[in-house]
Amino acid sequence: MSSAAPSAKAVKQAIHWMLRLRESGNNPGLAQQCEQWRDAQHEHEQAWQRVIRLHQDLDLRAVPGASVALQTLETSQQRLHRRQALKLLGGIALVGTAGWLARDLEPVAAWTSDYATGTGERRSFTLPDGSLLQLNTRSAVDLAFDQEQRLVRLKQGELMLTCSTLANPGRPLLVQTREALLEGFEGRFNVRQDSDCTRVNVSHGRVALHRPGGELQWLSSAQDWRIDAQGAQRLEQVDMDATAWSEGLIVTRDMRLGDFLTQVSRYRHGYLTCADDIASLRLSGVFRLEDPEALLQLLPQTLPVRLRQRTRWWVRVEGLA
Repeated sequence: MSSAAPSAKAVKQAIHWMLRLRESGNNPGLAQQCEQWRDAQHEHEQAWQRVIRLHQDLDLRAVPGASVALQTLETSQQRLHRRQALKLLGGIALVGTAGWLARDLEPVAAWTSDYATGTGERRSFTLPDGSLLQLNTRSAVDLAFDQEQRLVRLKQGELMLTCSTLANPGRPLLVQTREALLEGFEGRFNVRQDSDCTRVNVSHGRVALHRPGGELQWLSSAQDWRIDAQGAQRLEQVDMDATAWSEGLIVTRDMRLGDFLTQVSRYRHGYLTCADDIASLRLSGVFRLEDPEALLQLLPQTLPVRLRQRTRWWVRVEGLA
């Protein structure tokens, strides 16, 4: 992360202030205290501005009217005094719900991570041991490198790790997800944290899956795996190239339209879905990720569908009448 970025502690404090202000409504005394905290250190103001821009990564799919509120907020940040913008933030009615807070904190978790990407962003990092870490869209990791191990914790999203054990004898390179602890050896592998499982693809080399009781299960080159609470399952057939994202592509092989749109939605803001009666339509092809909106415009050229678009944030794919 950039040395000019605010510390994780400052960002967490800014989040705390934001939530307190939103829960308290129009409380001038609390707002003044927040102003004093922001003015106390330049880092505090940096952290506050990061949190203020949180709306850019909101998932709007379950927030009725949020696009209007966020457009108003965006305009207010350009035109209004900071105190007025703060009051406007406190007036968004949806802020107090638990569901909103859960989505709200996802990008916050990214900001407080060692390495992270935003919506539609892909980045590469050289780790302290020389390994190459690539992060896909909406991803966040923490590092724990010490004399005993090199641990990469995947908090959300997807990573690709190109590793070498030659220069680090005795210090295993581990990737930890919610369901798995993976040890990488000479080679490259891809790990994605889904809502209900961890997905692993080994491009070359081999990966050890550490299992309860100390047992190892080996994942070999050119294999795809799904790991959940019940165990690890090798996938004989997959409908999407697991590593194409590193080259800015989605490569599909007879993939369901509904599943395809779920993947595309990871790279764009807003609501994207399709009608149930066309969700099982199949498509194969190579699609560029650099412009998800242009990508969607290709669908009517390959399938009997049309796009219904209310705003730039709300797109539904429907069958032809």
